Amino acid sequence: MRDADTEVVQCPSGRGDSVNRPDATDEQWEGLAEVVPLRSGSEWPSWPDHRALPEEEPGEEMRRFVVIRVQTFADAREVAEYLMAQIPVLLDLSSADADVAKRILDFSSGVVFGLASGMHRVDTNVFLLTPVGTEVAEPPAGAVPRS
Repeated sequence: MRDADTEVVQCPSGRGDSVNRPDATDEQWEGLAEVVPLRSGSEWPSWPDHRALPEEEPGEEMRRFVVIRVQTFADAREVAEYLMAQIPVLLDLSSADADVAKRILDFSSGVVFGLASGMHRVDTNVFLLTPVGTEVAEPPAGAVPRS
């Protein structure tokens, strides 16, 4: 059971099929490992990445992020995992204890630095962590739509 209150907004598909459940039977696991013939060195991709996201259709923008409300330091790993998967994270530390919030912010800063990502302050104890290549733009003054 996690202490973090996590809201996923249009998260990647294709994960969490039935064999990843803790109650999966041996029969469900059988046959999952496919035997393939060995390839020569020239047939292997030059840069394999097992964490690569599916390619998107040309012209289609990727618009997804996760909102994570962290309460304990143990929840900080989830922040790093989403950022490593190239998914922006809106990190809400407002419900965490001040010491825990500082530790999580320090950890997140290290992850951002290590991945050459970005960190943007949104509000008090709320930060937007963006993967490399993500642009965060502020609208020009007076350009905010009114309802």
